Amino acid sequence: MDASVEFSFPTRVVFGPGSVGALGDLCADLGITRPLVITDPGLVAVGLPGRIVAPLVSAGLPHRIFHDIQGNPVERNVLDATQAFVEHGADGVIGLGGGSALDVAKAVRLRATHDLALEEYDEYVEGWKKTHADMPPMIAIATTAGTGSEVGRAAVITLESTGRKTVLFSPHLMPSVAVLDAELTVGLPPTLTAWTGMDALTHSLEAYLSPNFHPFCDAVALHGLRLCFEYLPRAYADGSDLEARGMMLLASSMGATAFQKGLGATHSLAHPLSTLHGIHHGLANAVMLPAVLEYNREAASPRLGDVAHAARADGPAAQAIAALATRLNIPARLGDLGIAESDLPALAAAAIQDGCHLTNPRTVTVDDMLAMYRATL
Repeated sequence: MDASVEFSFPTRVVFGPGSVGALGDLCADLGITRPLVITDPGLVAVGLPGRIVAPLVSAGLPHRIFHDIQGNPVERNVLDATQAFVEHGADGVIGLGGGSALDVAKAVRLRATHDLALEEYDEYVEGWKKTHADMPPMIAIATTAGTGSEVGRAAVITLESTGRKTVLFSPHLMPSVAVLDAELTVGLPPTLTAWTGMDALTHSLEAYLSPNFHPFCDAVALHGLRLCFEYLPRAYADGSDLEARGMMLLASSMGATAFQKGLGATHSLAHPLSTLHGIHHGLANAVMLPAVLEYNREAASPRLGDVAHAARADGPAAQAIAALATRLNIPARLGDLGIAESDLPALAAAAIQDGCHLTNPRTVTVDDMLAMYRATL
């Protein structure tokens, strides 16, 4: 090592079935008296916010629910939610949902206390240097086991100025408390269980393969991978399996904790598939992963052996991941998702602008991006 590095794992996590029942106490711990609850329309439609409203009412906490959020959140969602925060006189945020709701909740904390345009806080222009700790407290309640946004320091938002997904990053964006209650994930359909689970797996995988030095993240990533291989098929097969649901919530949080070390080309290829074509992020990761694994095979060979060991696989890591994707009925080709050859140049041009590939174990060019898309078509 020729330079110093910093390691940090500060997230407070409340884990266990029924743990949202302590929401009133958690608000009291953080000094939240008027929470804004940020969630998404799908969860409102199935009545899930009612599960957290009950303890807020019991604690006598005036609250407001904001749910005008897209599946891939855009800047307008953040601005509208911030307006709701101000109008309610909120002093804290409760995010309820998957990555979309939790990322918007984090971005509201930034927007409510910082004056610069959101693009100024982009991770890849060192936006964290322009942030400060004076943000309202946040409780993040995960309802999917994929993004791990409940323990992350970033919010991924598509900005109006660029039209692309942008990573707003700051250590101060990390939620004050993450709540992992498996009971809230029981209603997640098998398809979304598969897609979000493959997102969690990809986070741990790409973090472990990243060349950056972070041995703590390496250990967390490998165990996150082990949990995905063991429990994702169970959660997919039986959505009421609380042990599997809980373990996948932990795997998701582990993946997001690990990727403070960096991600890779899979995410750079997946992000434009979401922004330009509306494909679910976890599904996009799962479909692109085989091509990236093949591209990285030699550069990441020793670490891929560790991944195979974590999967308890008899063969290569790529083979174990492909077998898992087959069990989860993940589509194998971009063509199955409606992507055509004519779409690929624009996708490659957008992918090379995404900073995740900067920590890929092998350097990537725009031509490499195009070739990996073509290999998957």
